[in-house]
Amino acid sequence: MIVFSSIDPADGSVVWTGPAAGADDVERAVNAARHALPSWSRRPVEERTEILRTFARSLQTHESELARMISREVGKPDWEARTEVQAMAGKVELSVRAFEARCRDFAGGPAITRFRPHGVVAVLGPFNFPGHLPNGHIVPALLAGNTVIFKPSEFAPGTAALTASLWQQAGLPAGVLNVVQGGPETGALLSAHAGLDGLFFTGSARAGTELARQAVTRPNLILALELGGNNPLVVWPPCEAAAAALLVVQSAFLSAGQRCTCARRLIIPDDTHGQALLEAIDVLAGRIRVGRYDEVPEPFMGPVINAAAAERLLARQTELIHHGAVPLRLMRSLRPGTGLLSPGLLDVTAVTDRPDEECFGPLLQVIRVRTFDDALAEANATAYGLAAGLISRDRAAYTRFLETIRAGVVNWNQPLTGASGAAPFGGWGRSGNHRPSGFFAADYCSHPVASIEVEVPALPPNWPQGIEPPSP
Repeated sequence: MIVFSSIDPADGSVVWTGPAAGADDVERAVNAARHALPSWSRRPVEERTEILRTFARSLQTHESELARMISREVGKPDWEARTEVQAMAGKVELSVRAFEARCRDFAGGPAITRFRPHGVVAVLGPFNFPGHLPNGHIVPALLAGNTVIFKPSEFAPGTAALTASLWQQAGLPAGVLNVVQGGPETGALLSAHAGLDGLFFTGSARAGTELARQAVTRPNLILALELGGNNPLVVWPPCEAAAAALLVVQSAFLSAGQRCTCARRLIIPDDTHGQALLEAIDVLAGRIRVGRYDEVPEPFMGPVINAAAAERLLARQTELIHHGAVPLRLMRSLRPGTGLLSPGLLDVTAVTDRPDEECFGPLLQVIRVRTFDDALAEANATAYGLAAGLISRDRAAYTRFLETIRAGVVNWNQPLTGASGAAPFGGWGRSGNHRPSGFFAADYCSHPVASIEVEVPALPPNWPQGIEPPSP
């Protein structure tokens, strides 16, 4: 038995300890889900909905407890962790609305179309939203009648265990939701299991690409991938520097830069407008409070997920500077041996062959360009396509931006990190496989069945050609 622990990234203390699931544990979980599938999928959707609503009420009741676990395991400030729990509860009604809108039985000509669950699906969760993002798969999957095996991030096992207990308290039958804890080895065992009908993953493009490669020989497996992005944020005149700077800081540094939609590349004009914006951003970045979730006054930003991630980010900064980046505000370690980092700002305009990679942390790369056409080209200079944004009062510029940018989430004069649960959420290129979550999660949690039906079979009035009719 392999025992592992989750660690508070702000101080290194142990939060949760338990065994990692091995092959036998994964096998038992898949078998339990398969055994529970017939009765769960045949339940009227109204009964499944009521259990989900009971779960939502339980989340509201236990908001403080679950938020504290999220904060301790992944470092989010209390205000942000509470927002995550609230989003989890709100997902239930959004999923009910989506299911009714996108999976309602309908007639088309002589056919009736109904929607059926896939069967047993696996959900592999990330660490940045350890409650909300897997919940965004689990809730619509259960509503559609699937049973689920959930492998949470190894950095947030306590959050998953507590959430599973709330599902149990809500009356979810045994075997309908099964949690297997562990690291990448456990995830690999689960994703490769032949008993899965679906696999829903949120995480890195590298891991998602490997899952897609595995699925090539399994055409029966429904695969939904959300893989992050190297997201561009363009700021272009006319706009007010102070307002734009606040939107940039929120876009780049919320959740310590660990949101999939965080701005990674800031594209600005190479003129006095751009310089004024950078100065305003630098002032605001210097005022950001970074700290443990329960510090007073409350921090805006907590740590990145662990000390190793912090070291990788600092090494990336050093590498970019070595290749010609100009540090406008150095990202620094605030407490060695932890994930606490100050926000960083690098001008990478002069860096040739910039790596097209998602830098998952509070490091924003600035690129100066001469024209708006150059800005559009630079924004699209990525193999990713999750999120993009424009800050400008020029509506015509936004119309061009919206028509040109290759991204699944495109915002105007809003933080890039803003995404609505009542809309689809996903991207293209290396950011996903055209199965957006959010409101559209209903689409990949069930499949249509088309039927042409009559009450009583009867001889047709016009006998088919090529078949000898019976004697009168």
